[in-house]
Amino acid sequence: MSSVKTRLRTTRSVLLPVVIVWGTVPVFGQGVPASVPTQGQEDTPTVVDDVVVVTASRREERLVNAPATMTVISEEAIGNAPIQSVTDLLKSVPGVNTVQTSARDVNITVRAATGTLADGTLVLLDGRTVYQDFFGFVLWDFLPIDTTEIKQIEVIRGPASAVWGANAMTGVINVITKAPREMTGTNVSVRFGQFDRSRDGDTFEGGGLFSINATHAEAPSDRFSYKVSAGIQAQEPFLRPVGTVPGTSVAYPPFENRGLGQTRLDARADYETPAKKEKLILAGGITSTEGIIHSGLGPLHILRGSTFKYGRLSFTRDTLKVQAFVNALDAEAPMLLLQGPDGRPIQSSFENQVYDVELSHLRVIGTRHLLSYGGNYRHNSFDLSLAPHGDSRDEGGIYVQDEIFLSPRYQWIVGSRIDLFDVLDQAVVSPRTAFLVKPRVNQTIRFSINRAFQAPSFMNSFLDFEFVVPGLAASGQAPPSVAVGNRDLDPESLTAIEVGYIGAFGPTRLGAAVYVTRTTDMIQFTPLDATRFTYRNFDRVRDRGLELSIDRRLTSAVAVFANYSWQDDPQPTGFAASQLNRPPSHRVNAGVSYSHGRYFGSLSGHYVDAAYWQDIDVGYVGTTEAYTTIDVGAGVRSADGSMTIAVRAKNLFNESIQEHVFGDVIKRTITGEVSLRF
Repeated sequence: MSSVKTRLRTTRSVLLPVVIVWGTVPVFGQGVPASVPTQGQEDTPTVVDDVVVVTASRREERLVNAPATMTVISEEAIGNAPIQSVTDLLKSVPGVNTVQTSARDVNITVRAATGTLADGTLVLLDGRTVYQDFFGFVLWDFLPIDTTEIKQIEVIRGPASAVWGANAMTGVINVITKAPREMTGTNVSVRFGQFDRSRDGDTFEGGGLFSINATHAEAPSDRFSYKVSAGIQAQEPFLRPVGTVPGTSVAYPPFENRGLGQTRLDARADYETPAKKEKLILAGGITSTEGIIHSGLGPLHILRGSTFKYGRLSFTRDTLKVQAFVNALDAEAPMLLLQGPDGRPIQSSFENQVYDVELSHLRVIGTRHLLSYGGNYRHNSFDLSLAPHGDSRDEGGIYVQDEIFLSPRYQWIVGSRIDLFDVLDQAVVSPRTAFLVKPRVNQTIRFSINRAFQAPSFMNSFLDFEFVVPGLAASGQAPPSVAVGNRDLDPESLTAIEVGYIGAFGPTRLGAAVYVTRTTDMIQFTPLDATRFTYRNFDRVRDRGLELSIDRRLTSAVAVFANYSWQDDPQPTGFAASQLNRPPSHRVNAGVSYSHGRYFGSLSGHYVDAAYWQDIDVGYVGTTEAYTTIDVGAGVRSADGSMTIAVRAKNLFNESIQEHVFGDVIKRTITGEVSLRF
């Protein structure tokens, strides 16, 4: 940001009239300090909301000026939270649907029903995708960092393909880590705990969990800094449901449930030139995982030794950014229910290498236009046992966005992106327009229309294997079934119309959004006949919803928040609603946090309405009950800040929760944490 400010100073003669006339500096939307009166903005609040985000437009801008509805989870909120995992932190965000089906399997979707192998939300780590292109989903335990390394989490609630391209269809989650200079020193933290996995009415049976994380960061000079972090995590399995699926006569199948095993290593080095105009970042890491993953074909067991590796190189000069990265997945995951024609479990292996290079830039044109543009090229290499007839995919796209400053109170943002895929017959266009009305400098009413898309995954196109119904293998009671891909699939497309509001009133921030979306060509796994299954494009689905939020800092030590989400049942055209998952109609989150001197703590509550699930294609369909959880945490730091001790409880009142009709039963978890700083 300092290099950007330096550049602005050199063009002061051009920008100063803009500041006087428009009341905000258009170049980065940072606004004018509250103490400086500006024409048409004499009622500027005394406290300016200064939250800066980078995900909405792929550049720095104030949250209040972003062209999309966003939520930011700050470093302070993460540190005080009663739950220390990225996926649990996201449960408090309005419009975000989260389901945990096993100790390691979590799926998240924004403004739509989620489910197994959720594929509509793009997930980034410092702008690098962790989305798995081969099946179109996210393995959250492959994030190679601990929450203590996170600076903030930015969530776009709504489509964002206009700048991020494929798979940012329902939203984007960008986890932004601290620079080495922001975390110098050595930190070691140990977390340990127990969760309840006893059945209602039975004698208590506990499951254990343990993790240890260590980071070391140094800044040997004003140019060079680095960090290294490592960690291990282990957890025993949750409780599996027994009996029949609610509302059906279908019995839950017996299989050996698994917990979570994870190891990780991550490193980063930063170099800045003396004038801070250029910055070079080199980063890399490896994460391994073990545990259960649920899919439309039933559960798979990710075997120990399955790994995800990455390397990233980023160069920034003023407003120019160039980034290249490689992701490499190598995993073995036999199926636990489906069997091959020989009666043995189907063995599946997944190898995927992603090579990506991208560029983004920013220019001021005249006194009214802020033009941002860029693009990327990506090559995927695949070796998948379930898709033996394909081995690669190439894709690329370019985008441009113009932010037009019409008057002191009106801004118009218009942009689009064009993407090409070698598996698609034609280019995909993702336009965006947003009209911003600013009654005051820290309030924005936004009217927006967005179109986004999701490309068919590699498995959607090239899946090919045989299976039989469990228990009937090699018995002659049922012929083998065949699952095949469809190379003629069209991309899913989503068009969203939204009216949003965000306003900062001193220590209070208010947010509201009303949206209607229409998804066309939805890709669904469906039977062709009694023994053949494939992916097809379905006609269209309409979704709509409402989101309300308030965040307020009561004192320098106490902050509170509350939000509410309403999502209507999806309304399909051309096919039955029973072929879709249905999200919770109502979600409510509220909480309070405290941090002063040596002491900190938080208390939060979450209500999630009933939801309907039909995405396990071996026949497990049903509705999960509504549930309410209370989470609490508290801690104390030593006088010199070298040691922190904390205790946290999730689901304090021990409600038996099943977040997906086929998922594990989750009950109370209590953890302790000891952190040392050297």
